[in-house]
Amino acid sequence: MKEERLLVVLGPTASGKTRMAVRLAAQTDGEIISADSRQVYRGMDIGTGKDLADYEFEGQKIPHHLIDIVAAGERYNVYRYLHDFFEAYGAIKARGKTPILCGGSGMYIEAVCRGFDMPQVPENSALRKKYEALSQPDLIAILQSYGPLHNTTDTQNRKRLIRAIEIAQYRKGGAPPAPTAHGGGAHGWGGARTAPTVIIGIDLPVEQRRARIDRRLEDRLQNGMVEEAQRLIKEGLTVEDMIYYGLEYKYLALYLTGVLSYEEMKRQLQIAIHQFAKRQMTWFRGMERRGLKIHWVDALHDDGEILDELEKIVPL
Repeated sequence: MKEERLLVVLGPTASGKTRMAVRLAAQTDGEIISADSRQVYRGMDIGTGKDLADYEFEGQKIPHHLIDIVAAGERYNVYRYLHDFFEAYGAIKARGKTPILCGGSGMYIEAVCRGFDMPQVPENSALRKKYEALSQPDLIAILQSYGPLHNTTDTQNRKRLIRAIEIAQYRKGGAPPAPTAHGGGAHGWGGARTAPTVIIGIDLPVEQRRARIDRRLEDRLQNGMVEEAQRLIKEGLTVEDMIYYGLEYKYLALYLTGVLSYEEMKRQLQIAIHQFAKRQMTWFRGMERRGLKIHWVDALHDDGEILDELEKIVPL
């Protein structure tokens, strides 16, 4: 009988984690579950880097899950993700396949690996009315008073910022507890269970990562990313929606509305993606400090060398 396990492949943007997960899936008769907070949206393809053609290895199509499951314009969060993850995970196990979680959204990955029990926090209309009149800096200061900001994208959008304060105040009030780990990643959403987890990190030196990010951004701009943003707006996505999704869509919206020139949009977006990759690595290192073991492999090695390294970590 095949050993039951959950393999995780994580890494910063442009590290080559999807490519490696696909090779792992081919080696282990596996299926991939995406851990990307934006690739869940339909029609947001180039800007989120879906690269669906990558889910094929030597003519073999690798099944993938949790991509293109939500309409653009909807709000998706870690609560919904955990529910969707465990549905996909259970179905993959039922088929006798190996589940492989792959992505760069650290919060989603850690929620799965730790088995967070994350209670839904109800809306507080009185609190929302109170804070609507406050300035963005005032709201940020209030949120910071509850502790360090782990997700800075919450501070870029007023609705998300007020929602983050709402959650922080609710937890401080002692109603349901904050997310709680049940030990070793054994438990999941609604009592679901995951098998023992092996986490593989794709490590890429900073200079090479920056070069890959710059090349990939240029490729996306040359291959229709601006046109994709125009189409999304034409289909009803608001500028506020675009800014909510951040990174590529935020800066494309600022360009399309005349706030930034093309060159300034490209320059600022380049900087923002570099900063995002750095924050991803900071989150992953934090996962290690919080007790999750990550087996790092060198992304600059060739495929054969990396698979040899992985074989030493977990028999394929």
